Amino acid sequence: MKLVIIDYGAGNIKSIQFAFKRLGFDAVLSNNIDEIKAAEKVIFPGVGEASSAMKMLKESGLEKLIPTLKQPVLGICLGMQLMCNSSEEGNTKGLGIFNVDVKKFSNSVKVPQMGWNVISDLKSDLFKGIKNKEFMYLVHSFYAENCKESIATTDYEIQYASALQKNNFYGVQFHPEKSGVEGAKILQNFLNL
Repeated sequence: MKLVIIDYGAGNIKSIQFAFKRLGFDAVLSNNIDEIKAAEKVIFPGVGEASSAMKMLKESGLEKLIPTLKQPVLGICLGMQLMCNSSEEGNTKGLGIFNVDVKKFSNSVKVPQMGWNVISDLKSDLFKGIKNKEFMYLVHSFYAENCKESIATTDYEIQYASALQKNNFYGVQFHPEKSGVEGAKILQNFLNL
């Protein structure tokens, strides 16, 4: 299986690569448009700040490519947030794949949310074999609002979308590559889609 991790300078790429290696798959790192188009599955990672990540996507022409992909695409953390309409982080216009906005947690909770929290209301083959209220590892200060494209929710100050799906596009706010056995199951489920 040709599995490509989009390499645009804003990813926790090595840990994702190692997670797939543990599952027996070699993921290629690439920012080459033809190579990404030819992949059977695409991972869109992201760590860092939304406006500078979007700037890097634009510099490589990837912001036009990603919304046109037809194969299963999994956005992780900032990758998922960039697939939304907009983010309050750096007042950033997103790719508009998911019809939802990304907001900042208020100062009434510890920001960033860092550590383990549960995912609930699971609604996709991405979560096959995963129990409701399973713990996943999260590190984020911004969240996608709960919406009709939510396929999992998490409570932290409010209930927000910890996973989204629209057609062939999937996004998870948590880090499956850092979420132990259950996170690995989610990555395997993505490969099985």
